[in-house]
Amino acid sequence: MEFPSLKSWFEGDEHYPFIIAGPCSAESEEQVLAIAAFLKSTGYVNIFRAGIWKPRTRPGTFNGVGVKALKWLQRVQSEYNLKVTVEVASPKHIEACLKHGIDVLWIGARTVSNPFSVEEISHALRGVDIPVLIKNPLNPDIDLWHGAVERVYAAGIKRIAAVHRGFSPFERTLYRNMPKWEIPIELRQRIQNLPVICDPSHISGRADLVPGISQKALDLMMDGLMIEVHSNPSEALSDSAQQLNFDQFRSLMTSLIIRKPTIDDKGFLNQLEELRNQIDSIDFQLIELVASRMNISEKMGKYKFKNNVAVLQMERWMEILQTRTEHGTLRDMEPAFIEKLMTLLHQESIRIQTAILDNLKTTGDHWSEEE
Repeated sequence: MEFPSLKSWFEGDEHYPFIIAGPCSAESEEQVLAIAAFLKSTGYVNIFRAGIWKPRTRPGTFNGVGVKALKWLQRVQSEYNLKVTVEVASPKHIEACLKHGIDVLWIGARTVSNPFSVEEISHALRGVDIPVLIKNPLNPDIDLWHGAVERVYAAGIKRIAAVHRGFSPFERTLYRNMPKWEIPIELRQRIQNLPVICDPSHISGRADLVPGISQKALDLMMDGLMIEVHSNPSEALSDSAQQLNFDQFRSLMTSLIIRKPTIDDKGFLNQLEELRNQIDSIDFQLIELVASRMNISEKMGKYKFKNNVAVLQMERWMEILQTRTEHGTLRDMEPAFIEKLMTLLHQESIRIQTAILDNLKTTGDHWSEEE
């Protein structure tokens, strides 16, 4: 598969990084035009983004204003000379966007997670020449992401870019979505000329975390950023916490450090740097998992106190040591290393549980399952 670079999508879009920015949702014509006017004035933005159909996780929340917002985006095109993009999740959405001259479509994470939906959208795109952005699926399944790119490409679409917006975590973490940088890195290794854009707003879930994620994405030589910007984030009808205000966006864009790509491998990081970045990502995930394990150890300490059970259960510890060592061996890991690792985790678990029992004995506090 061959993909044109982002800078060749539209005449005059030569600067790096490629920036897509705008509100999470188009809420009113006045709001859309005010944000577009600001973004145009900065000189940083290639494409104006706004959600008009919002597939929310729970019912009863703001679902977007729908088709009428397409006319607002036409005004953004004509009055501010900005290209515009919206999320589509069905052939009807695509038909409406094409009718109103939308410049770029994007397929969201929920849609990419369903191959049937991607197939329907791909059929609707046959014979159409329009750029398409493809976000990663909700879960860290690189084959789903790769497959979505292949389906859209097979429909005849060549101007395609992947959008890394992170993956839904099972446990609550610092970020709304876990970055898992090794997955977009792997996608670039599989499809080496596919442009990849980062969506730091959805990864972060918080405006104050957007700059760090944005810089990390550029350090990994991603092709651009997709950033949510709102004139008054606190009053936004969707995802208010992760949208930047005007000052924050301008500050972000002036603070980004643009690093030179390596010379010897056509713009990608050299192999050592790619491996280091994968290790960084996995290390942070390990810390999150260990923190979750220790939270469970804390609950166990309270249960043991309630039932007057000793902290150290030797039979259980021997079972852990045996099963984890056997599993590690199946993964070509040294048994001695697994034993050391599990011993450290077990020692910390014992320390936490002992501290809880001592504290409850000292304070005389009572604990129940409702806590």
